[in-house]
Amino acid sequence: MPSSSPLLLLLLLLPRLPPSAASLLRLWRPQDAVLRSTKGVRGRVWEHNRCASSFSVHPNTPHFVHNMVDLNSKLKQLVKRCQLHKARHVFDKMPYRDEVSWTTIIAGYVNSSDPFEALILFLNLWIQPGLQKDQFMISVALKACALGMNIYFGESLHGFSVKSSLVDSVFVSSSLVDMYMKVGKVEQGCRVFEEMETRNVVSWTSIIAGLVHGGYSIEGLLYFSEMWRSKVGCDSYAFAIALKASADSNSLDCGKAIHTQTIKQGFDESLFVINTLASMYNKCGKPGYVTRLFKKMRMPDVVSWTTLITTYVQTGEEENAVDAFRRMRKSGVSANQYTFAAVISACANLAVKEWGQQIHGHVLRLGLVDALSVSNSLITLYSKCGMLTLASMVFCSMARKDIISWSTIIAVYSQAGYAKEAFDYLSWMRREGPKPNEFALASLLSVSGSMALLEPGKQVHAHVLCIGLDHEAMVHSALISMYSKCGSLKEASKVFDGTKTNDIISWTAMINGYAEHGSSQKAIHLFEKIPSIGLKPDYVTFIGVLTACSHAGLVDQGFHYFMSMTDEYRISPSKEHYGCMIDLLCRAGRLSEAELMIRSMPFRSDDVVWSTLLRACRVHGDVDRGRRTAERILSLDPNSAGTHITLANIYAAKGRWEEVAHIRKLMKSKGVIKEPGWSWINVNDHLHSFVSADQSHPQSEDIITILKLLSSRRGDSLLETCSSEDVED
Repeated sequence: MPSSSPLLLLLLLLPRLPPSAASLLRLWRPQDAVLRSTKGVRGRVWEHNRCASSFSVHPNTPHFVHNMVDLNSKLKQLVKRCQLHKARHVFDKMPYRDEVSWTTIIAGYVNSSDPFEALILFLNLWIQPGLQKDQFMISVALKACALGMNIYFGESLHGFSVKSSLVDSVFVSSSLVDMYMKVGKVEQGCRVFEEMETRNVVSWTSIIAGLVHGGYSIEGLLYFSEMWRSKVGCDSYAFAIALKASADSNSLDCGKAIHTQTIKQGFDESLFVINTLASMYNKCGKPGYVTRLFKKMRMPDVVSWTTLITTYVQTGEEENAVDAFRRMRKSGVSANQYTFAAVISACANLAVKEWGQQIHGHVLRLGLVDALSVSNSLITLYSKCGMLTLASMVFCSMARKDIISWSTIIAVYSQAGYAKEAFDYLSWMRREGPKPNEFALASLLSVSGSMALLEPGKQVHAHVLCIGLDHEAMVHSALISMYSKCGSLKEASKVFDGTKTNDIISWTAMINGYAEHGSSQKAIHLFEKIPSIGLKPDYVTFIGVLTACSHAGLVDQGFHYFMSMTDEYRISPSKEHYGCMIDLLCRAGRLSEAELMIRSMPFRSDDVVWSTLLRACRVHGDVDRGRRTAERILSLDPNSAGTHITLANIYAAKGRWEEVAHIRKLMKSKGVIKEPGWSWINVNDHLHSFVSADQSHPQSEDIITILKLLSSRRGDSLLETCSSEDVED
């Protein structure tokens, strides 16, 4: 076969060449030019041949055969012990190499994840005279192709296998299936599998694993069902990959059925299977099953502990997650990057920077800080602890950044209200990073809305349209919210009507937009349409419609919606829903009912709902209730400046100046100071801030003149309203 070796060499080199060179090589004839261009590689391929020719051997003598058996045995032992360097030395010194020698050393390189060297050796084998290319050789070479993603060489071997009838071997055909699946040629892999006359466990697991890893989990489960009916038998890997398919497709019933079979087949003691079971139950939302499985493990490994810690984090049991991490370290199990990422997430959710920094120190000592999952978790940790500088330092020090890294840092600055920095990171991302995804853009739209930055928000909207993400539910709803919060209800409505989307998030955003701007009837009308399009309102949707009822004074209708939450939609009202109802009653002047509702809430009342009642007491002049309410708030927050001031205003409205003086004296003794209110506006990309009673703005005189002009037109003192609302001013 020497004449075909240049073509095989070309197939081997093709995936490693630049695109331009590869396209030219495909057009060349595999004669002199190819031989010259591969001279260095051919030197390596034929090096062993020249070495072998210097020996005078007689392969048919009994002594020689005995010696070959010993050498091959030694070679196998070295490969088995992963001493590949020594194995290669023995191989190179062998006076003669048979099929076993070649297959053993090639398999050694495959097992050591060096597919290129394995294929170089295979090409050397190919040109050896007198050696038979058997099913084991071809199988090992196909594994090298799969590992190196070398589809050209793999297809060449497929052709040879068909021509030589080796494709009928279950070893070769199984390796072909595995190769095609791993290089992403799912259709070809399935075709080879369907043409197989005989299938073993390896064949079945190859096709199932290929489908599952390629995102075809349901199809993988169907093949597993077929495998089970074929009575071929399942090993631990087959069960594990089927459980992964169940997890990826959220098929809890399938996962439970497979769990039952693992017990019947005696795999319930296999740590590999138990870990996969725990992961499946975690992904399917059954954390209790995970903890029960963990307790049954005799010697949990790092995968077991990581799954347990991740489960605790996902179920909001962060302290248990940190405790599990400590127990893991005491047991002598070393954490990996995924363990650290999970426990750092737990510290982030708890906002305990000391724990997070200690774990950061462990990560640095172990050299795992470059792992993307760890770095991304550290960014989140420092941001949730209010340490944005450290979050930025972690981000900037990352050698490699993925889409999660960029989205996280943009979200960090957006949520903290640093719009300029968030947009700076977007510009950097567009220059050097991946294409912005829906998470990054939604974060920028959120900060644009919360800071009332209409023009930057419009720029993000334009970018969204350019990259075609306007149909994403997250982005669509963020656009509606941004325009609503910037006071542009017309644009918000245009976005909502322009994309005929049927997701409850966008509908909720539009309802909230109408409710916040006093368009209560429009909000209610939109809410009433939801069932007709096949959607169900969620708890956020009800906050929007209850707010609309509150602003419109629709008490009875508000109670109707409040009761329908539990009666029709099985949604338990939260503090936010009760807050809306209390606000509704307060605005309607029904203060006794509002107080009764606060006291009868199914959870502990906080200062927020009591403050709502206190403000209503001020509006309606209810002194006694206001005093009781203020005392309740001050028992929760003794230094609440707003509570002291509101109570003083209630007394002042009734002319009870002694009480007012007493409150002011009390505030002074406690050191309670009310921070002045402030507002801002963006004009020509410059943010102007205004503080109560402050005249430091360079255009203060012009601003005050305009305010006086507006006041005279209104017939009241707008300037006085803006600067002197409370008695303490």
